[in-house]
Amino acid sequence: MRALLFSTAFFLLSLLTNMAAAQDQVWIQIEAHPNQSDAEARADVYSQNLDPIEAYRLSTGWHAILVGPLSSSEAVSTLRQLRITRQIPSDSYIVDGTTFRGQFWPPLGSRTTTTAAANTTATTPAPVVEPEPAPQPEPVDETPAEARRSEALLNEAERKELQSALAWEGFYTSAIDGAIGRGSRNAMAEWQIANGYDATGILTTRQRTELLSGYRALLASIGMAPYYDDIAGIEMELPLAVIEPDGYAPPMVHFAPKGDSGADVFLISQSGDRVTMSALYEVLQTLRIVPLDGPRSLLRNRFSIEGRDQDNVVTIYAEIAGDDVKGYGLIWPTGDEERRELVWSRMQASFQPVAGRVLPDDFGTSFQSSEELAGLAIRQPERSQSGFYVSERGEILTTADQLANCSRITVGLDDAEARLQAQDTSAGLALLTPKDDTRPISIARFSPEMPGLGSEVAIAGYSYGGKLGSASLAFGTLTELSGLNAEPELRRLQLDATDGDVGGPIVDASGAVLGMLQPAGSGSRVLPQGVHLAVGSERLAQFLSTQGVRPQNLSERVSYRPDELAMRTADFTVLVNCWN
Repeated sequence: MRALLFSTAFFLLSLLTNMAAAQDQVWIQIEAHPNQSDAEARADVYSQNLDPIEAYRLSTGWHAILVGPLSSSEAVSTLRQLRITRQIPSDSYIVDGTTFRGQFWPPLGSRTTTTAAANTTATTPAPVVEPEPAPQPEPVDETPAEARRSEALLNEAERKELQSALAWEGFYTSAIDGAIGRGSRNAMAEWQIANGYDATGILTTRQRTELLSGYRALLASIGMAPYYDDIAGIEMELPLAVIEPDGYAPPMVHFAPKGDSGADVFLISQSGDRVTMSALYEVLQTLRIVPLDGPRSLLRNRFSIEGRDQDNVVTIYAEIAGDDVKGYGLIWPTGDEERRELVWSRMQASFQPVAGRVLPDDFGTSFQSSEELAGLAIRQPERSQSGFYVSERGEILTTADQLANCSRITVGLDDAEARLQAQDTSAGLALLTPKDDTRPISIARFSPEMPGLGSEVAIAGYSYGGKLGSASLAFGTLTELSGLNAEPELRRLQLDATDGDVGGPIVDASGAVLGMLQPAGSGSRVLPQGVHLAVGSERLAQFLSTQGVRPQNLSERVSYRPDELAMRTADFTVLVNCWN
């Protein structure tokens, strides 16, 4: 008795294991014939170019020729590729095998046997030939009137699924609303033409099955399913087969890739209005995960961001929902566009902000660092330096040190795009022009004469890469009117300057520009602490004149207090960032 129970349990366990392994198996049905001999002949032809080819008797009595078995995700891409290359009929579709009643291809003798008996010389008994069931006529497809009646039985969810499948195939571009109107009819007609059917604009039951089979198999590979976050107040469909919850970091709900999917999602939930939304729009574009290239749109009550690079496609959407800002973002590996578009369209169609629910600012992990937003790293420039406005057109003078190697140059705290207009490599000078029209608060004015040795000077610059929100001043002394090798265009200074100050203006007590701070240099020689070099105002003026910029001299010579001087120089000193 115990042995019988053990055998029964083992049988059931094996059966369940086999069933689980078979759940993801599907086939592409390419032909069906009433006669088995005809089906065998056609299967033999297909097997010359396609593999694997199988053939089964169906519950209808017909004989189906199939490509497979395949996984759900593999079947979708294979079906599309074989259709495009015309290796299979255009009306081929994916089936799950539930109507199979017996396999007859490949022939029994041609199948590879993996048992030890296959290597013996024993005579194999002749196979028992089962009598073929009487062939039944292939079902006649519905007439347009019958198709309309069967369509009328669809509920709203089924109609929306039909529209979604048509949209995935590229035929439907209107709202997924479940209303079968002119847009849906046109999409159905176009799909019918593309798949070799009469363009009636009404899909028959068979055509709907064909359309939906591939779409459902694709959905199964990404696991689109309803998701509700009661804390953030957001309800929508998410690809739960490729992502998993990863915690809260206001204003975001994080998801992480599942396995090696490379996919990622975050939800946005924050109290606020249009000002809050606009600020979020700006800061999201500074995230390291958001590629620089891609369309952006900021409207009165919503925004969208898209970025693409060689690794990922990032799409973000947010809107004002009552007194809150809510949205979502999708990060998807580049090269998997078909599944990404399907996921994004389903997320868009299903997004529902829930009123009265918003992610509290102190919920979960709180990130206050200026280098992170909700746990996501903010993109940082490769290096930062300073510059100063020299014309009403917004042209900026700065150091040329490695600017030519920057893939992107921005100026100001808002990172406005700028281009390298000209440079003097011998003196280390560069002239930048903002890409957009810029009108600075004031421009730098030069000193008509150089003060004596030992005079107090100051460097205006962004010492800490813009973290202070404005340029700062550091005071020092003019110690020499030439460089270390007696270069007449250089000035030697003793002051406390940082790398961020490089390119900033050296000014006297009246705010007149005496020169521009140069980099400390590189190599094995290290200057004593506090020793710096600057290009004198005469050489600066000469360079500007060659570029059509007329340097302005400061006529009013008034000595300002340090706080007043800081305010005046901050108006014409600007942050310069190099990005790569």
